[in-house]
Amino acid sequence: MKKIKEFAEKDRLQQPLLVKECKNGTTSKGAPYLNLVLQDSSGTIDGKFWDVKPADAEKIAVGRISVFSFEVLLYNQNLQLRINRVEEIPESEVDLSQFVIASEVSEKERREKLEHFLNMIHNPVLRALTEGLLKKTGEKYFTYPAASRIHHSFLGGLSEHSLSMAEMCETVCAHYPQLNPDLMIAGALIHDIGKTAEMSGAVTTEYTLEGKLEGHISLANGWLTEVASEMGYEGTEEAILLHHMILSHHGHYEYGSPVLPMLMEAEALCMLDNLDARMNTLKAAMEGVKPGGWTSRLFALDNRQFYKPKG
Repeated sequence: MKKIKEFAEKDRLQQPLLVKECKNGTTSKGAPYLNLVLQDSSGTIDGKFWDVKPADAEKIAVGRISVFSFEVLLYNQNLQLRINRVEEIPESEVDLSQFVIASEVSEKERREKLEHFLNMIHNPVLRALTEGLLKKTGEKYFTYPAASRIHHSFLGGLSEHSLSMAEMCETVCAHYPQLNPDLMIAGALIHDIGKTAEMSGAVTTEYTLEGKLEGHISLANGWLTEVASEMGYEGTEEAILLHHMILSHHGHYEYGSPVLPMLMEAEALCMLDNLDARMNTLKAAMEGVKPGGWTSRLFALDNRQFYKPKG
């Protein structure tokens, strides 16, 4: 079976793919069609199912793996599928691991890195609060994505993103000794922890009801209040500072932060969060681009295109 990252223009294939997204559309002449995002373990690809019949539409659902017959086309410098037919496949014949995108960093390595960074937090209150929040999320910390589509949107993406930021915090704190490394690392490890309730999981990542109505910043902030109260640390300066790291990490009101960064560490964390997210977005966008080519327009990066040098 050919992987999505191996698809080439003019390929004609028939194989199972996981439905990541499915949206109904209607042409100017009133004909129904489906906008699809299909996935395997190597990546995702957009697809169009024109003149879709009700019987075919019933075989397609988010989270379901179906067998698609399609042609691979080049559209706006990106490969896209034109789907001609769909068939159901029994769940017993499906190996889910072939359709789930996972972190390139093994879970074992991520667990070891987390232990390393927890040991770097010398302030006992900050360490206890961080460990309390991690305990609250359990295994989800290692399996959940960091976003539904934009960056680190894969199995293990949340911990990969958080640990990547912690690594950058270690470097930045060495360069700027005025920063508090304990607060920086604690903030990096738990700033996005609310995403374990904001999203449904790694296979078909959708926003939950509480995710849509409250958001991961509010959820994590509430959990920190609970953990601090249970440990007797409510009202301590450490708890207040960690609350601020969570609340301000998006950096702007219009991006969802209820407060703006008012600590040096919060300002630095916001910038590192943005850097890590953007670099991951660009890495994913460049994977399907040949040297000398351009990415598609990236909505998350001001709708810009990026060039991949030949050298």
